[in-house]
Amino acid sequence: MNQTNHTPVYGSKPADVYFFGTCLLDIFMPEAGMDAITLLEQQGVRVHFPMEQSCCGQPAFSSGHPKESFEVAKAQLDLFPNPWPVVVPSGSCGGMMKHQWPLMFKGSVYERLANDVAGRVVEFTHFLLAIGYEPQDKGAQAKVAVHTSCAARREMNVHLSGWALVDKLVNVERVVHDHESECCGFGGTFSVKHPDISGAMVSDKVAALKDTQAVEIVSADAGCMLNIGGKIAKDEPGMPKPKHIATFLLERTGGKA
Repeated sequence: MNQTNHTPVYGSKPADVYFFGTCLLDIFMPEAGMDAITLLEQQGVRVHFPMEQSCCGQPAFSSGHPKESFEVAKAQLDLFPNPWPVVVPSGSCGGMMKHQWPLMFKGSVYERLANDVAGRVVEFTHFLLAIGYEPQDKGAQAKVAVHTSCAARREMNVHLSGWALVDKLVNVERVVHDHESECCGFGGTFSVKHPDISGAMVSDKVAALKDTQAVEIVSADAGCMLNIGGKIAKDEPGMPKPKHIATFLLERTGGKA
């Protein structure tokens, strides 16, 4: 392991990790979080889930409420006392913890602790690549489209790690869709404050996904999955609903019935 920030380097495999499940995954898609934990455990990694965890503070932060975000994030800082990687199954939440926490806590009594935790944060798909994960594809031939949140792209390059993992599956054809790099319109509270704009954005996204004729839509961010999945359920019930990449990988490798 890297002795500076304990983020695993390619091919290394820490014995223990913390798992920060994110509030959206915990509330709306707990099965995806459990699938991510199962996949990590199948790689011989002991997963520790601090039960007191809640939210990274991103919703309040991106809505212009830094004080409230500070308090929410502060409550998470003491949950990772051992020098293990903190695996986060969301690029946007991982970006908040890794890049915004050091800025948020700068000059406060929590600065050193926040920097330590941020230095150990690693997004789920990056972690799998870092430990040398090589999925053995047991699924049928399939066309798959990948969606990554705009925040995950900008701050954590999750589109690259997501593509790399899907491309490791020998029976999967990853299809690139129009609007792939564009926001789905969720944006946390943006979709609530600007529903018309958000609705137009997700309509474009779903139309582009439909044009690919993919039989699976894979993502690593619960907010995007909720937004895209909601549009599909309402207007395109014949399309596949988005699936978290942890669930997708677990199914393709025979680890989930």
